[in-house]
Amino acid sequence: MTEFSIKPLADKVVIRPLTEEESGSKSPSGIIIPSSIEGKDKSDEGIVVAVGPGAWNEDGDGRLSPEVNVGDRVLFSSWREKVKLGKDEYFIVPESDIQAVISKA
Repeated sequence: MTEFSIKPLADKVVIRPLTEEESGSKSPSGIIIPSSIEGKDKSDEGIVVAVGPGAWNEDGDGRLSPEVNVGDRVLFSSWREKVKLGKDEYFIVPESDIQAVISKA
């Protein structure tokens, strides 16, 4: 099996879409309810797997620090195309397409 390493450029972020187990709800008996049945689109939520170094500032002499980190669960614009690396699919989006970081209360 070939392992891939991906390094996004500038303000790009690589996001792995959530699996059914991660995105679906569970019934009281523990059965996973797929997000498609719940009326949710799982492709708009994912886990950040790589973050670029940040966009250049207006003067071009330094980079703006990214606001997301590897491992963050995020909401993002889902109209993007998926990129396939090996058997896995990812989204590569500008950081500005990420609307929120999700955390447990």
